[in-house]
Amino acid sequence: MGTTYSITDKFGEELAALLADKIKPVFPEFSSDAFIADVEISVNGKSYTQRVEVIADKLRDYLPELYIEAVNVLLRILGPPNPNETGMFTHYYWVLPIGKFVEKYGIDDFQASMDAIAEITKRNTGEYSIRPYIRKYPDASLAMIREWAQSTDFHLRRLASEGLRPKLPWAPKLDTFIQHPDPVFSILELLKEDEVKFVKKSVANHLTDWLKVNRDPAVALLTDWSTSDNPHTRWIVKHATRKISIQT
Repeated sequence: MGTTYSITDKFGEELAALLADKIKPVFPEFSSDAFIADVEISVNGKSYTQRVEVIADKLRDYLPELYIEAVNVLLRILGPPNPNETGMFTHYYWVLPIGKFVEKYGIDDFQASMDAIAEITKRNTGEYSIRPYIRKYPDASLAMIREWAQSTDFHLRRLASEGLRPKLPWAPKLDTFIQHPDPVFSILELLKEDEVKFVKKSVANHLTDWLKVNRDPAVALLTDWSTSDNPHTRWIVKHATRKISIQT
């Protein structure tokens, strides 16, 4: 039997009600009914990605005016981290507007927003929300991302790779390091022997991006890695070059 399920439809009144139910206990002043009604009207005729942004915008309207207070409310509703490599868009789809909220409204509060992104990515993903911060604060962002690359949390290690991808799907091109990739490659070096497939796949896809945007240094890195005896490094090289050869 066919299904009428639509991910787009879920990002409307239904998601607004879910978020309101989570927010109200930690922020009693939240106007749940008005928020839900406002979202229902505002998402009409909008695409899935547009609806994510609409809900983020409405959260901005109904949460405390001070960003730090607002983001702290949202962090309090996240619940326990996702223990699995899967489920970010099934069990934790409702976190997407929270990531968009941080992406759009937190750019002047670097540390608070990066800490929020770290928590968001443990449930859903911070790969989109982090990119404006990398552009505005490249050195500070790299310092934090380097710490994440050495974290015991595989979600953070994945974000260390995924957030820096120059050609992340469904995101504007990140050209901050394209001409000088060494700072990014030094972070990927920390991940090249990662045992978690979720992380390895991100590193491989990341390097495939580099083969498209700055081939020569990417080929040099992959050629070096191809001599490794580590099975995880060799898996990354094979996956990264499955469609693009590094042979001259």
